[in-house]
Amino acid sequence: MVGGGGGAGRPRPVVRRGRGPAAAAPPEQNVGSPDKDGALVMTALLEPIGEVRAHDAPVARLQHVLHRHPALGPASVLVLSCLVFTLLNHRFINPLNLSLIVQQVAVVGTLAIGQTMIILTAGIDLSVGAAMILAQMVMAQTAANNHVPGVLALLLGIVVGALTGLLNGFLVTRVKLPPFIVTLGTLSIYTSIGLRYSNGLSVYGSSLPGLLTWTGHFINIGSFQLTTGVLLMLALCVIVSYALTRTAWGRHVYATGDDPEAARLSGISTNRVLLSVYVVAGAIFGIAAWILIGRVGIASTNNAVNANLDSITAVVIGGTSLFGGRGAVLGTLFGALIVGVYQSGISLAGVQSLYQILAEGILVIVAVAVDQWIRKVRR
Repeated sequence: MVGGGGGAGRPRPVVRRGRGPAAAAPPEQNVGSPDKDGALVMTALLEPIGEVRAHDAPVARLQHVLHRHPALGPASVLVLSCLVFTLLNHRFINPLNLSLIVQQVAVVGTLAIGQTMIILTAGIDLSVGAAMILAQMVMAQTAANNHVPGVLALLLGIVVGALTGLLNGFLVTRVKLPPFIVTLGTLSIYTSIGLRYSNGLSVYGSSLPGLLTWTGHFINIGSFQLTTGVLLMLALCVIVSYALTRTAWGRHVYATGDDPEAARLSGISTNRVLLSVYVVAGAIFGIAAWILIGRVGIASTNNAVNANLDSITAVVIGGTSLFGGRGAVLGTLFGALIVGVYQSGISLAGVQSLYQILAEGILVIVAVAVDQWIRKVRR
């Protein structure tokens, strides 16, 4: 059975070796009996993976729970971090500060949604930021300089994002190149194309149609002030989460990341699944470009220079395994918020900004170490 938990609940054969009656298993295991000559007996059992047993120690129980619910860990870290930073400076919990944190993670959070899909297949995309900038410049340049209507310019930008994903997916699935090498190369390619297309010039929001800057409009929800870009990120989170956990395509994505050979033998077209993941992720990067324009009010090749690594950081801290097959989009959202919380909290605590970078690095290493520990869950 393949599911969103990255393999929890699958039966696994357990082979026991014995010689003669003395090696017989306990009755409840029902492994059969040795032959009359006491010859070597090979018996297979089916035991569920990832289930919590009554006799498990508390640490083992925690390990199983985190294995079955990847978003639980980052959610706990997020709540704990908010409590600590509130104790250090009461201004942290101010609604305006919390609103600013959410607004700041809207772009990285959207990129991280697409990055999550790719990492779930045991891949990685180092070109997400460059793809977003290229899509952004196509939107802005065609609208401002070629007088293309805002709707068409937006669609062109999203299509460009999908095409960047199509190229990455083609090189991974057809040319059989490693995703790391492919996207490292296309990072430079997309950056160069973006610079050449825009001639290094920026496009200001005042010269753009209202639709392209719509994602920067503010919406007041009680004491909180969000932007339409934040709401769009949340909507994408819900849609992609549903697709990954409630559709056959989503189950195929998890299966391909967990064990591509087993997925192929079970009838899944793994190459088609991988290609579709890269294309859909590319379209999401195009939507992130739209959110970026509204967020900063300008289309420039200098925007979001650290977006590539920031998106990976959010995914890893959010509990998605770099080895594929386990993770959740909701956890990624928590991961992006954790990064934003640390940046704001450390700043309000009066700590030098270099320690923000240090904290992010420590979080990534700890997150990967915890993932390795969770993957050792007793099967």
